[in-house]
Amino acid sequence: MKLFSSLYDRVLVWSQHRRAPSILAAISFTEAVVFPIPPDVMLAPMAMTQPKRAWFFAFITTIASVLGGIAGYWLGYFAFDPLVLPLIEWAGYEEKLATITRWFQDYGFWIIFIAGFSPLPYKLFTVTGGMLQVLFVPFVLGSLISRGLRYYLVAWLLRTGGPVMAVKLRTYVDRIGWALVILAVIAYVWTRF
Repeated sequence: MKLFSSLYDRVLVWSQHRRAPSILAAISFTEAVVFPIPPDVMLAPMAMTQPKRAWFFAFITTIASVLGGIAGYWLGYFAFDPLVLPLIEWAGYEEKLATITRWFQDYGFWIIFIAGFSPLPYKLFTVTGGMLQVLFVPFVLGSLISRGLRYYLVAWLLRTGGPVMAVKLRTYVDRIGWALVILAVIAYVWTRF
């Protein structure tokens, strides 16, 4: 079933759109607050198909993501009880919130650094950071460094491969996509039982 290859082709077309940098910035900003899809899905094909502009795309992604992180911080700081907490309770994420709160207490600055670089949902850490009223300047610095490292690494890897990599990746994208789905299902079942 060629589900991922058609999606891959569509993303490559979107990455060439004249408004792609603006879309990349919007995705990067909203992902740091509420949006579930990471900006890497837009940054990667843009850096791969336009390698000369890869650093510019990484810069846009980093700055927009940090600004979104700041918005998430202020959302947690000012509107946690009336707005965010009911959503967390509705989604059944109280246990995840307790875990992230513990991580902030145990690791401080380093947890925002880890969350910003890793595939962990950064938005949970931005809002929780505001709720816990962690120091703002270290929060921003941790976000800037970790998000920058992540997005510049993605840009460098895909810039290096360039358009040749886009063609090679197209050959294997369905296998890679289905392997990731299987791994996600296994991880879900493993954590539930």
